[in-house]
Amino acid sequence: MNVESLRLYCLQKQGVSEELPFGPDTLVFKVGSKIFLLVGLDQIDVLSFNVKCDPTKATELRESYPHTVFPGFHMNKKHWNTVFANREANDHLLQEWIDHSYELVFHGLPKRQQDDIKEME
Repeated sequence: MNVESLRLYCLQKQGVSEELPFGPDTLVFKVGSKIFLLVGLDQIDVLSFNVKCDPTKATELRESYPHTVFPGFHMNKKHWNTVFANREANDHLLQEWIDHSYELVFHGLPKRQQDDIKEME
């Protein structure tokens, strides 16, 4: 996985926008108005990104993939993981973790906003 394939994967999800609210080097993906993934654009050799995660699952992933999944860098470490691509997990697994983050954030939105996003299809 590279930053462009990550970007394209995120953008194909319903109701997703991309922004640069923290400056030109950090790309943020939101569903509704809530962040579900952050990625640094200044990465050259190693791709990593932050995703939201259920706290129990976050701990399990860190234990199962000790060279790939870490507590979220500059994030709430209970709810966010930093994931390094191209290590122990293949692209399909990385996409599952991105999907999990998207779903957590989407289902945390107010019902009205969820309905509006579903109607965009």
